[in-house]
Amino acid sequence: MLTTLETTLPLMALGYLSGTWLGALTVCRLAGVSDPRMAGSCNPGFSNVLRLHGMRLALATLLVDTLKGMPVLGLALLRDLPPWAQGLVGLGVMLGHSYPVWYRFRGGRAVACAFGVMLVLTPWVALCCALLWCLLAASGRTAALASLASAALAPLFTLWLAPAYTEVVIVFTLLVLIRHAFYLRRWSGRDE
Repeated sequence: MLTTLETTLPLMALGYLSGTWLGALTVCRLAGVSDPRMAGSCNPGFSNVLRLHGMRLALATLLVDTLKGMPVLGLALLRDLPPWAQGLVGLGVMLGHSYPVWYRFRGGRAVACAFGVMLVLTPWVALCCALLWCLLAASGRTAALASLASAALAPLFTLWLAPAYTEVVIVFTLLVLIRHAFYLRRWSGRDE
């Protein structure tokens, strides 16, 4: 147990550091457009970049945020860590994305990042969640609502497709829901 923890904690820290790379900021800087944290929802993520700068930059943001944690998660798999330890490494990536130290702990809402983490740890669950997200977003729902529904159903998909990771995915879901709390309040009409 101690050996597993000694291996997991440095990988979790490395995951946090990789998560702090906010794809939206890099993509927008390279494209020479405005910082997405200064307009729209002020969120450095796919939806805000889409709203502000179009599909091409939004897809590039999605790609960076999805892929950035994969190398450290690959190390966790190579070390043959148990699911809970892999989950801690993935949580490190998501916490880095949501609360990056370099940006005063103001990061994204962790949806694309969670997708990338789950694509490594529970690929079929990630694909089911992505399909659900696409269906909801295409039906005219907001990206936030599609994200919330996908996150809420992720533990059920996990229970069915990758039961050893159920507790891990519940923790990921809670982080995504917490990061979307503002939208939950707005959707329920309390902020109007």
